[in-house]
Amino acid sequence: MIVDNNNNSEEYLERLTPLAVLMVLVIFVLIGRVGYLQIYDGEYYTRLADGNRIRIIPSVAPRGTFFDRNGQLLVANRPGFTVSLLPLADPVSPAVVQKLSKLLNVPAEEIQKKVDAHVGFDPIRIKQDVAADVITILKEQQDEYPGVVIEIQPIRNYFLRQQGAHTFGYVSEISDAELETKKEQGYKSGDIIGKFGLEKIYDKEIRGENGGEQVEVDVAGKPVQILGKKDPTPGYDLILTIDKDLQIATEIAVDEMLKQIHCNAAAAVVLNPQNGEILAMVSRPAFDPNLFAGGISTKNWNAINNNPFHPMDNKTITGEYPPGSTFKIVTGTAALAAGKVTPQEKIFDSGHHWLIPKSNAAGEALGWINFREALAHSDNVYFYEMGNRLGIDLLGHYAKMFGLGSETGIDLPYESPGLVASREYKMKVYEEEWYLSETFDAAIGQGFNLVTPLQAAMVMGEIAANGKRFKPHLIKRMVTQNGELVKEIQPELLSTLEVEPWVIELVQSSLHDVTKYGTAASNFRGFTYDIAGKTGTAENPHGRDHGWFVGYGPFSNPTVSVAVVVEQGGYGASSAVPIGRKILEAAFAIQAQRGSF
Repeated sequence: MIVDNNNNSEEYLERLTPLAVLMVLVIFVLIGRVGYLQIYDGEYYTRLADGNRIRIIPSVAPRGTFFDRNGQLLVANRPGFTVSLLPLADPVSPAVVQKLSKLLNVPAEEIQKKVDAHVGFDPIRIKQDVAADVITILKEQQDEYPGVVIEIQPIRNYFLRQQGAHTFGYVSEISDAELETKKEQGYKSGDIIGKFGLEKIYDKEIRGENGGEQVEVDVAGKPVQILGKKDPTPGYDLILTIDKDLQIATEIAVDEMLKQIHCNAAAAVVLNPQNGEILAMVSRPAFDPNLFAGGISTKNWNAINNNPFHPMDNKTITGEYPPGSTFKIVTGTAALAAGKVTPQEKIFDSGHHWLIPKSNAAGEALGWINFREALAHSDNVYFYEMGNRLGIDLLGHYAKMFGLGSETGIDLPYESPGLVASREYKMKVYEEEWYLSETFDAAIGQGFNLVTPLQAAMVMGEIAANGKRFKPHLIKRMVTQNGELVKEIQPELLSTLEVEPWVIELVQSSLHDVTKYGTAASNFRGFTYDIAGKTGTAENPHGRDHGWFVGYGPFSNPTVSVAVVVEQGGYGASSAVPIGRKILEAAFAIQAQRGSF
């Protein structure tokens, strides 16, 4: 058999030709693709390569400093060690998590949760303000803690500790819930944010802008060199309206009285009625905000959280109390302004009202008395009659004119609005009609009426400022750390009492009489300055009565308005008034020394 090799070769070549063409095409495609990647996408892949060897390590900006109105330091920062995880090459191992948990006394589950949620190249901050001996261990045993880095970060330092705590607030690590609402504002996991007080309200302005270092790392993830650096920008400083010396004096006055009468809770507010500037705010019991700056321990948190008198409540703005006889300022102003009584008219006090058997607090009977005498001696029967003549609707109208029943707008979080007694409120809550006896209660600050200490101070301030109500505020100026002005807060007039000037003048002179021969006279005997004041005792269904005092001075040119409430302190004259006197003494002494607030 003869084989035709020529035919076989031609057939073989015919089969190889398509394959050869296909291979050539593939080669051209690959060359084209390489060229495309090199020419058109070269810059993109260069960035990816750099991303594998370059890391951005952020540095935290120091928060702005708080100063009092005279430039005295209140809140600043100090350097502190923060232990973080920075997984530059390999993931964080469970062994490292367990070791850190034991060394730092942080639950392993908490560390692992942060690791699992971590995205990007930012450090995973495990614990702040770590003690120096722990840092020494980490440095000496660095090989046993791969991925662990030590950062030096600013730690918030509250110099006055518990003093001013509710005003200044505190900072702590952002929670998952907070992060969900703040991501769009640039907040990240592990950030330290303001949680309370001024720290919370002005967090955006005082937190600054973080910086960082661009670091080149080797294949093992170890830093090789720093390629670039951006310094953090500090936050703005706050110049407060608070007077540090008056704040401390107010704190001491409250603490001494609470100790003396064996009470546990109180609040005091001092403000300038002519512009709304807050000079001092005290709430008791208090807490040390430094405990939160580095992460509060379970022991310390339990001590605060389980305290039945609620140290975390800022009672100056969240505490709602029956105003007691301090509300007679509102009732009296309303009765005079509405023409329900004249300054000269005398009403007979037999010890109880003739329509409803409601009596004076101690059962006394003062006989025939006019407005000035009734307010000076805080006569219940007289003001029951004022409530009877006004009616609850008109009385509520004037209470709201004073600003009661709504938030003041102070630059602090969680303010309560208080409550103005009304038939609408009772129907809504209790589904019951209004009774005349409840109008009587409302007229002397009992029943449904509730006010915060700040609102009480503002009512007194409105009388002192001839009917003007200014928005209360805690910030005078916002400045850069170089002292450049960013913002200055101007007084904001909210409203003016719609009453004739003679009405306010009569209320002023009657409140002046309170401290001369009325219910506060014995407490202010020998007092150097001329002041106006009003005592109050508010019934408390949960224990002893609450004690109140509101006052202002100097009488001829008022620059200080004060309100004090002592929870379960009994009579205001014996619990709250002595505190008020000490506060006013300190305020006038400071004012005399410095010229004015």
